[in-house]
Amino acid sequence: MKIFSAMYEWTMKAARHKHSSYYLSFMSFAESVFFPIPVDVMLAPMALAKPKSAWYYAFLATAFSVIGGVVGYYLGYALYDSVVQPIIESVGYQDKLTTAEAWFTEYGIWVIFIASFTPVPYKVFTVTAGIMSMAFLPFVLVSFIGRGLRFFMVAGLMRWGGEAMEEKLKLYVDRIGWTVVALIVIALIVMKL
Repeated sequence: MKIFSAMYEWTMKAARHKHSSYYLSFMSFAESVFFPIPVDVMLAPMALAKPKSAWYYAFLATAFSVIGGVVGYYLGYALYDSVVQPIIESVGYQDKLTTAEAWFTEYGIWVIFIASFTPVPYKVFTVTAGIMSMAFLPFVLVSFIGRGLRFFMVAGLMRWGGEAMEEKLKLYVDRIGWTVVALIVIALIVMKL
């Protein structure tokens, strides 16, 4: 099934759009609060489409992701009972929140670094950091470092790979997409154990 090829073509078209920086900024913000699609899906094609702007795009993704993380933190800190808890219960994420709280208790600030640098849902950890009243400045600093490492690495790989990488991605995008889906399913199963 070639779902990811069509998505890739659409994303490359959007990456070359004159307002692509705004799309990336909004997506980076939203992904840290509620949006389920990782920022890399927009950042990588944008860095491929305009390699000279790759570092700028990585900075936008980092800055707006951290701003979104601050909003997620605030939601957990100030609006957990009235807003967040009913949403978590309605979508069945209570077990994920419980897992995140346990990881915070065991690993402290390093959980934010891991969540901001990996495909683990960063939004779950931003809200949990607020719920657990984690120190705010370390939260922002570690988020900025973790998200920055992730996004600058993605942008750097795309800039380094250039047109040759774009051609390879066209060939393998469906395989890569289904592999990522499989990894997400495995991660969800492991998180439930």
